[in-house]
Amino acid sequence: MPFETISAVLPAFNEEENIETAARRLVEVLGGLELRDWEVIIVDDGSVDRTGEIADRLVAEDPAHIRVFHHKPNRGYAEALKTGFTNAKSQLIFYTDSDNQFDVREIVRLLPLIEEADIVNGFRIYRFDPLTRLVVSWVFNLVVRITFRIKVRDIDCAFKLFRREVFDKVTIESKKFFVDAEVLAKARYFGFRVVEIGVRHYPRTAGSSTVRPHHVLSTLKELARIWINIHSQPRSGSSPQGRKQ
Repeated sequence: MPFETISAVLPAFNEEENIETAARRLVEVLGGLELRDWEVIIVDDGSVDRTGEIADRLVAEDPAHIRVFHHKPNRGYAEALKTGFTNAKSQLIFYTDSDNQFDVREIVRLLPLIEEADIVNGFRIYRFDPLTRLVVSWVFNLVVRITFRIKVRDIDCAFKLFRREVFDKVTIESKKFFVDAEVLAKARYFGFRVVEIGVRHYPRTAGSSTVRPHHVLSTLKELARIWINIHSQPRSGSSPQGRKQ
């Protein structure tokens, strides 16, 4: 494996029923890989339940591999990811949500693909979410693909692997749920290579989603703002394609 270090980011807001299982599963998977170093970064985004307390206990049990950052108060999903990405130490950065709707063992299927790409984007083979959310997500993905010319079938899938160089170029401006689209749009603008792979998706068995219908309007506003910001900045520097590892 040409890459020897991975940081796995877990954003969490009121996930006391899920965070321990999510973190321990990642520890088990990453610990089983032939890596020189790895870490799990939990970002407790202003939770008002026991998420932060549980995360602190996990750090105390394994300080060599688990770190936690606490937001007080809640800053939003994008800010949680930004904190995780900014503080990641490794050559590769992986992220998934803390709701255990993905099988993190599938990260081993993403690793070979990152050797010839900058971003490996998972897409849900079959999505276990309420019908209203599926419809909203379908419309959102269509609008973003047309607006930013992103050739990715599942833009907001929370199962992605990045080379850390992506975040040397891409600065996250979003505050909430437009963050996946923003990162992919800016990555395309700067010439980063994206590949896709199907991943399994499972129903949420504990806790509840924080996505609400009123987030649609704020997300569309962010879409317009980010489009303007992307196209007002120069593509300075050489293309990342063809970089040596």
